[in-house]
Amino acid sequence: MSSYSPPTGDIPILHEDNDLLVVDKPEGLLSVPGKGEDLQDCLLSRLERAFPTVRLVHRLDRDTSGVMVFALTPHAQRHLGNQFETRKTKKTYLARLHGRLEPATGEIDLPLIVDWPNRPRQMVCHETGKPALTGWKVLSADESETRVRLFPHTGRSHQLRVHTLALGHPILGDMLYAPDTAAQYPRMMLHAEELRLSHPESGKGMKFRAPAPF
Repeated sequence: MSSYSPPTGDIPILHEDNDLLVVDKPEGLLSVPGKGEDLQDCLLSRLERAFPTVRLVHRLDRDTSGVMVFALTPHAQRHLGNQFETRKTKKTYLARLHGRLEPATGEIDLPLIVDWPNRPRQMVCHETGKPALTGWKVLSADESETRVRLFPHTGRSHQLRVHTLALGHPILGDMLYAPDTAAQYPRMMLHAEELRLSHPESGKGMKFRAPAPF
């Protein structure tokens, strides 16, 4: 992993009410504190300054940007956490991949587990891995690159990064799984574009979007 130099500036707020806080997480910022004094600056700690009751519901990788929801009450945290655990949320990511991905749509169903000697890397393992399923839809492609929407049906660590690598089309700029492309791109080309969920109080379906910056 590269040295930690988190971005400065305000965190874009996409939605706020008595129960929910939805933000557009910047690329390069940890979701939660890491181990060590140099890794304490994170999205959660920054939000706590303005929203003292903010509570974590899910995470995005440091180098992934995009839509992230937080709870503002214990009930909302439990309710939202259950939606993620039972796969009732719908998540859409935008990515730029190495090479031409074919066919135009499909699914990859490969179990994942931590690669202990090389953690935090994850890997495909048919013996001990946990089920992981990702759908994709190609938006545009040429011989060098594919722009694609990814639809994770499960929420395993590094799922999209490892699944696209297993397809032979890693995410461009990914220093962990495609280090030979990292020097050519200013960031990892993965963005959480849309999140759909039910409001923890009203039960109303809600959709939050943040356009990809690439």
